[in-house]
This record gives sequence, structure tokens and C-alpha cells, in this order.
Amino acid sequence: MVTEAATRRETSTGGDEKRRRGRVLVVDDEANAREALAELLEEEGYETATAAEGRRALEMLSTFDPDVILTDLKMPGIDGLELIDRAKPQCPHAAFVVMTAFGSIDTAVQAIKRGAENYLTKPLDLAAVTALVERAFEKSLLSREAAQLREQVETKGGVPGILGDHPSMQRVLKVVEQVAKSRATVLISGESGTGKELIAAAIHHLSPRRGRPFVRVNCAALAESLLESELFGHEKGAFTGAHTRRAGRFEQADGGTLFLDEISEVPLPLQVKLLRFLQEREFERVGGNETLTVDVRVVAATNKDLEQATKAGTFREDLFYRLDVVRIDLPPLRARPSDIPVLAYHFLRKYAAENDRQIEGFTDEALRALMDYGWPGNVRELENAIERAVVLSDGPVLDVDVFSRTSAAGGKAGDLSALIPGLSLKELERLAIERTLAACNGSRSKAAAMLGISRRTLQYRIKEWNLGDTVE
Repeated sequence: MVTEAATRRETSTGGDEKRRRGRVLVVDDEANAREALAELLEEEGYETATAAEGRRALEMLSTFDPDVILTDLKMPGIDGLELIDRAKPQCPHAAFVVMTAFGSIDTAVQAIKRGAENYLTKPLDLAAVTALVERAFEKSLLSREAAQLREQVETKGGVPGILGDHPSMQRVLKVVEQVAKSRATVLISGESGTGKELIAAAIHHLSPRRGRPFVRVNCAALAESLLESELFGHEKGAFTGAHTRRAGRFEQADGGTLFLDEISEVPLPLQVKLLRFLQEREFERVGGNETLTVDVRVVAATNKDLEQATKAGTFREDLFYRLDVVRIDLPPLRARPSDIPVLAYHFLRKYAAENDRQIEGFTDEALRALMDYGWPGNVRELENAIERAVVLSDGPVLDVDVFSRTSAAGGKAGDLSALIPGLSLKELERLAIERTLAACNGSRSKAAAMLGISRRTLQYRIKEWNLGDTVE
């Protein structure tokens, strides 16, 4: 324990373990309560420091960097509320848990509004203390990791939000860093769920345009009649229901980046207008005569072979070459299995924190199952599988059985093939759509992306087969 008069202990092994577990600063003017809490948290593996009042706690922040500050609210001098206000700038990643008498709940609510993570009422329930401190520590850890990522991006040229040490991904990230500084149009290709939107966002974040808008449009999510207005805007009275002038996504993205996802779904007549913008940087709103010019960088993405689409006559060849200035091909997850454990632990931390679950990791068998599975839905499917497993797990470690209950990753490769004999192709299509909708919790957009079809096609099939209500 670190007391007011003591300096922080530095030990070779125990200190490292406690630092991994986290540091807690206990602030309470009642000596017995303060020391008892510190001892309890020490037993839980935390490194602790104590202070008898707010001013001393603030002084200690220069030598003791806490992950969690556990503070009483009513103290002489600087009380808990003022301590939160003054400590936050010094420890931006620290999480606060406040303690208050049962009759002072209103004060605790004020503390929550000023940034505290949670509150405890006295007399304290020790089990609740350890649970809330653990939760607060996880939040602090996530905050520090996010800050480290931002620092990496700003000082080392890293790519935000992208995880992957496999050589195929490292090649992608190198191209991202190089192209981000330019004005070049980028075409991102890859299977559904490989992270095309994350790559587009990373290009924007690393570019000189980072302070301007990053605007997303899913070209398959809108009816053909609406897509032109969505992209280029419309004038009042341009069509039925156009009661006012509306700026389109190109105008909204002025000075920034416009991400056109599923670009292959843009109908041929609209491709002409898009080509004109890429060539001349100008356009007109629907129903308007005024020619507008905006400074927008276009990043497009597709899960289809656009070169094949040009040969089939469904995509303009000249537009393809205008989009394909710089090509980034994202590898499927099955081609980089060494990245699966890294991604799996990342999603585990994310969803364990979101769902207030204390889950430490995976069994060896579960990790092997995750690495052996082919992941046709790629990173998105892996993320969904981890989220479901976290929600449904009833233990501190995710075992293969929880994936058997929630995801194809836990099953055998032949599970689906056993259903094929005697089924028609139409029945197989329906089965694939039903299972994918279930895996995506009914989200049509997610299911369409995972299946590699347009949202319009999926909507048609849902209506045709009367598959019932879905989320979207």
C-alpha cells in the first residue's frame, strides 16, 4: 500500500503484476475506512495509494498515475465533486467512483454528471466495491488504449482502427499511409466484412482533410430513384415530396472525403453524372440549373469484380478507370489466420466492457476453432460471433461450446453440407438468407453485406419468402 507519507513501491515482479491489474487512489477522510479499502483492493491485485482529503490527492497525482480514483464525496476542504473537476485535466484517463452516505444520493448524481463512472452508498458492500472498481478500471484501460492508438497515428504514422500483423495486411496499411497524403481517388476492393469502410475512414483520418467531414453513402441501401438526390441534392419542387431545397452528400462532404460503398450498385444513368464530377469536379442538383463545384475526395468500395462488370456492360469502363487510380485489395480473413487471435481479443475486450462482463479470454480449444474456421463473413462475422459469445457465456473464459451454440465457428465444416442433398438452389439461397439474418440479429444491411448482395435484392427475397420482420 502507498500511504500519504510513503513513496510508490517499485518491485521487480509484484509491481509489474499490480500495474497490469491497475492503480487505485483511495480518498477518504475516515482513516479506518480508507485503510480498509486500500487493503481490500491490494488483495484483489491492485496497487493502491491513499489520501485523507482532496488537496493531498491532487498533490499525489504527479507521482502516482491512477487508473481509478475511489473518493468520498463529503470531505473537509476540497470535496469529492471539486476533486473530480480538478483531477480530470491531470488524469484524463482515470475513472472515478464516488462514495456517499445513503441520504446524499442527489450529490452522487451530480458527481455522475460531472464525469464519475458510478457511485457507492455507505455502509459499503465490499463485493460491490470490487465490482465497480473492476468496471472502472476496464473503462480506464480502454481510454488509455484509444489514446495510445491516436498517439501512434500522429507520431508514428500508424493506421487508426486497423488491426493486423499479417504481411498481407501490412502491405495494405503501407499503401493506406502513402495514398492518404494525396488527392488521388481510391478504389477499395474485397469481400464483404473485410473492413473496407475502416480503410476508407483511415485514409481520411491520415489525410490533410481529417478536420473536414467524412461522409458515407451505401449505394445499395437506397432505391435508384432516391440515390441521385441523395448524392447531388435537389431543388424545391424537383419531384413529388421535394418541398425544400436539399444539399446532397457531395455538398455535405465539401473539403473532406466522400465514401461510396458498394459502388457497383450505382445505376448506369447515374454513373454518367458521377463520372462528370470525377472529371470536372462539378454537378447540378436534381431539378436545378446551377452548376456547383466542391472540393471532395472520393473513396469507393466494392465487393464485386468491376472489371468483369465493365465487360458485362453493367458498369461504365471510363468510370471504372476514373475510380481505379489507386487500388487497395483487402485480403479475406481466412488468408491471414495469424490475425484472428488479435482480432478476437480486441472484440472480447470491447464487448465485455459494453456488456459489463468479466471475461478473461479464450480456451486453447476455442482459439483453435476460431483459427480453423473459414469465416466467409470475414472480420464482421468474427466480431458478431465474439459479441454473441460474450453475451451468452456464463463463465470467465470463452470455450468452444459457446461458439457451437452461437456461431458456425464452433461447428463442424460439414454441418451445412449435410443439408445439401435433395435441396434445390432456391432452397439453399433461402437457407443462407435465413441463417445470415439470424446471425445479424435481423439487420438487413449487415446481412446483405455479409451475403454479398444488394440490400434491394435482400428486401425482395424477404418479401418473396415472407421471412417476417427484421431490424431494418
